[in-house]
Amino acid sequence: MKNITALILAAGKSSRFWPLNTRHKSLFKIMGRPLIWYTLEGLRRAGINDIIIVQGKQKDVETELKPFSFFGMRIKYIVQAEPKGMGNAMWQARAYLKTSFLVLNAERIDAGEILKKTKIIAAGKAPALLGQKTNNSELYGIFRLKGNRALEIIEKPQKGKAPSDIRVVGIYWLEPKFFQYYAKVKKETYDFEMALSEYMRAVTVRVTILDRKNGEILSLKYPWHLFKFKKYLFDAELKPHISKTAKIAKSAAIEGRVYVGERTRIMENAAIKGPCYIGNDCLVGNNALIRDYADLENGAVVGANGELTHSVFQEDVHCHSGFFGDSIFDRNCRVGAGTVTANVRLDRGRIKPYIDKEKTDSGLDSLGAIVGEEAHIGIHTSFMPGILVGANCVIGSSTVVRENVPENTLLYSEFTQQSKRRK
Repeated sequence: MKNITALILAAGKSSRFWPLNTRHKSLFKIMGRPLIWYTLEGLRRAGINDIIIVQGKQKDVETELKPFSFFGMRIKYIVQAEPKGMGNAMWQARAYLKTSFLVLNAERIDAGEILKKTKIIAAGKAPALLGQKTNNSELYGIFRLKGNRALEIIEKPQKGKAPSDIRVVGIYWLEPKFFQYYAKVKKETYDFEMALSEYMRAVTVRVTILDRKNGEILSLKYPWHLFKFKKYLFDAELKPHISKTAKIAKSAAIEGRVYVGERTRIMENAAIKGPCYIGNDCLVGNNALIRDYADLENGAVVGANGELTHSVFQEDVHCHSGFFGDSIFDRNCRVGAGTVTANVRLDRGRIKPYIDKEKTDSGLDSLGAIVGEEAHIGIHTSFMPGILVGANCVIGSSTVVRENVPENTLLYSEFTQQSKRRK
């Protein structure tokens, strides 16, 4: 592929990604690597090696990527001091963009595959954009089109008022001239889309529409979207492997595609049924069952008799016995014995979590709990389907969690205990 710079946007608050937004969402790990790693690897495979990453002032992206090697890639980091949106993030890098460039979000893990399939760059000169049909126009930027030319982007139109059913896919091939239009628009939340619409009126911007037969393009807006990302990566990248330093009991059973990392211990009568990923320094206790797209990151512990299915434990999450279905626990959580995450409604209906006090259709029939980092959960706690728990919470024993729990909250149930002398 011709020598092109990719501008990767890895700053911003990601408010809809709560309660997993204490760091940039592209730093969430699947199979031992942050999502942005897969984005970079996809670009490398597509022949794009000049990279600019815009990160937040805490520089956490640079810190997380430091242990990894990207052979042949030239990566430059730029800081966006305040999270003022996509346009402002791009503006920070303008001095380094002298020729046509790609813009994409850091969690665009399928970027390399998309570029190869669409041949957007090989097909002609910049500018060019990508689109795909959607049934949920209210969630995306939507194109107003004339043939294959983009005329305007309407951001998250109301149902029934969308100018088309083609949504913007987050890969843009632009020219430096774009910044002339951005400089003129009023600076607000959607100033990038405003500038892009002005750009479209002045310059012919072609749109390549992706065929949905190849699957819907991944989008990471809400935390439960991570399940699709996990499945995509497991199906594409997971290879069976058991480290020589892992200690696995003779009575433990391992079936299917399973990765077991260094120094991990799998105790007597435990069962691992792949596809599953178990990182370094993990512990799977006696009689535990880990199955079906479960992901345990480094240092995670599943105690005796625990069951984990379709779930993700980030680094150093420790749980005792219990059931964890279709759930996500962020870093350093501690979970007491007997905890259960209910993942299916009694009526088998769609699960609709609350985000910013608004009920949001997850599109899922199975969804357990999503818990922020550093949460401490007492024994015999039960979570209703689709519950979100903020970071640094403490939940007392035997509590039934029926509603979302804000960060830094102490939640517990009070019980009345009677003690009488027997006659």
